[in-house]
Amino acid sequence: MSNYTISVDWDGKDALADSNAAKVISGDDFQTEFETVQTAVNSKANLNGSSSEDFAINSGTVAGTLDVTGVTTLGGNPTTTTQSAGNNTTRIATTAFVTTAVGNATVTAAEVNALVYPVGSLYFNMASSTNPNTLLGMGTWVAYAEGEVLVGKEASGTFDTLDESLGAETVSAGTSGSTTLSTSQMPAHTHTIARNSNPGGTAAASGSGSGGTWTTSSTGGGSGHTHTTPAVSTLQPSVTVYIWKRTA
Repeated sequence: MSNYTISVDWDGKDALADSNAAKVISGDDFQTEFETVQTAVNSKANLNGSSSEDFAINSGTVAGTLDVTGVTTLGGNPTTTTQSAGNNTTRIATTAFVTTAVGNATVTAAEVNALVYPVGSLYFNMASSTNPNTLLGMGTWVAYAEGEVLVGKEASGTFDTLDESLGAETVSAGTSGSTTLSTSQMPAHTHTIARNSNPGGTAAASGSGSGGTWTTSSTGGGSGHTHTTPAVSTLQPSVTVYIWKRTA
C-alpha cells in the first residue's frame, strides 16, 4: 500500500525557457502521472472493507468499534487503556492490569488444603490427635478405622466392598464337637492287661503273653472324644497413627 507521490514536476516547467523542450507538457507526462496515481489508488484498502484486502495503519486512531476476524498479529508494542481492577469483561487486559490483579490475588492455606484433601480423603498424623479442621483450616473430619488396618479394595473377593470392616484381633476358644472313630480310622495299637491266676476264674481275652501280663490282639473299640481349640492371636505387625476421613 503505497502513498501517491507526484511524478512530473509540473510547476517546475514554468521556470523553464520557452525554447526548452522540457517546458512542453506532453502526453507522456500525463501518462506517467496518471499511472502513478493509479498504482497508489489500487494499493489502498477499500473504506467498506474486504477480506481480500490488507490494511495497515501507522499511529492512527480507530473511532467506534473495530471488529477483527481471523488471525491478527500485533507487532511492536501496542498499547490500550488499562481497565479498572476487578474488571471481568472481555476487554483486553494490559500488562499493568495483570500485574495489579496478580498483586491483589491471595491464596490461603485452607484453599490449597481443600484441593489437596477433597471430600473422601484420609489424613494421617503421628503426633497430634487434633481434628484436621483446626490444623488444615477447612473441612469436616471424623476419626476413621480406629483399631483397624487399611487394605486396598479389589474387584472381587474378600475385599471387594468399599469401607467395610472385616476380621477380629483374636479367634475365640471353643469346642469343635465330638465324633466316634471306627476301627479303620484308629491307628494300630494293642492293650496290655493283667493275667488272672485265680483257679476259679475264667479268661475271656485272646492273645499271648507270659508272666503276669497278657497282650490282646484287638485294635478296635475306640470311643468318642473332643478337641478344644485355644485362643489364637491374628494380630499382624502394626504401627498406630491418628487417621481422619473428610466427610464434607
